[in-house]
Amino acid sequence: MSEAAASPRSFAGHNRVSTQALTSLARAAAAEQFGVRPSEVRATWADDAGLLALSVVSPIAVPELGAIGSAADVAAAGGTVWERASAAKGAILRRVAGLSGTHLSRVDIRIAGVRPAPERRVRVQ
Repeated sequence: MSEAAASPRSFAGHNRVSTQALTSLARAAAAEQFGVRPSEVRATWADDAGLLALSVVSPIAVPELGAIGSAADVAAAGGTVWERASAAKGAILRRVAGLSGTHLSRVDIRIAGVRPAPERRVRVQ
């Protein structure tokens, strides 16, 4: 394979990803992490020394409280709300940066409520 075929061809000009597109992407990435609908997530952007800082406000899906009886149940649910929110920071940052090509300095998360996790149906074969 030639070197020209291996690398994409570059053209003069510039590319921009609109704030609205970045916001929609951030909302979708956060919704995926927290098990909620993107319409329930708010995402805002701020300048952080030339990089983008993302702030997310979202509810989080949790299993029925009666179903959680032990630490093993908490671990099976993905961890505590705090653990899940902490882990989501990196996942959201990687997802948004990877899909948009932007450089994010940080992701701040505020959990603003809980939603019942969707019931998982058991498939009988």
